[in-house]
Amino acid sequence: MKKTLNIGIGGKSFIIDEDAHDRLKQYLETFRSRLAEGQGVEVMDDIEARIAELLNEHLGSGQQTVSLALVNQITSQLGMPDGKPEFKTIDNNNEKEEKKMSNPVKKLYLDVESRKLGGVCSGLAAYFDIDVTLIRVIFLAGLFCGGFGFWLYIIIWIVAPKAMTPAQKCELRGWEANAENMAKFTDSSK
Repeated sequence: MKKTLNIGIGGKSFIIDEDAHDRLKQYLETFRSRLAEGQGVEVMDDIEARIAELLNEHLGSGQQTVSLALVNQITSQLGMPDGKPEFKTIDNNNEKEEKKMSNPVKKLYLDVESRKLGGVCSGLAAYFDIDVTLIRVIFLAGLFCGGFGFWLYIIIWIVAPKAMTPAQKCELRGWEANAENMAKFTDSSK
C-alpha cells in the first residue's frame, strides 16, 4: 500500500502519493533554482496556481489521489523557465490526454502593459494577433461614424478583466501558460 500525503498547492488541497510528492517537490526546487534573478515569488505563485489548476482539471470533482504519472505529465507540460529540460519523466504513455492538456486557452483581457487609455485596443490586438494601430483606427472611425465605437470601447473596458499575472498575459495571447512563456512577462510586470 502506497503512503499518501495531504498537501496544499496553489491554495488548494490535494491527496498525493508519496513518490509523486517527492517528484513535485524536486520539480519546484529545480524550477526555483533556474529562475532569473528578481523573478522569484510571483512566478512561483503563478506556477503553483497553474499546477493546481491542471490537477483539478485532470482529477475532476471527485477527489482522487494524485499519481506520479500525473505529476510527470504536468511537469513535462509546464517545462522550465530557461526552456531546458529538467529530467526525463517516468510513465508518460497517455499521449491523447497530454495533447488535450497542452491546448492553450485564449481569453480576452485588458492589456495593461501597452495601453494608451484603458487597455481595450491593445488587449483586442493581442487577442486577435493584429496590429494595435489598426484596432485604434477602427475604434476612432466608429466614434466618428455614429458613436458606436465609444460605447463599444466603454462596454469592453467595464466587462473585460485586466491581465495582471504572467499566466493571464499568456492566455490573452493564446500561448500555453508554461514557465518559459510566463517568464517573458515577469520583468515587465514590475
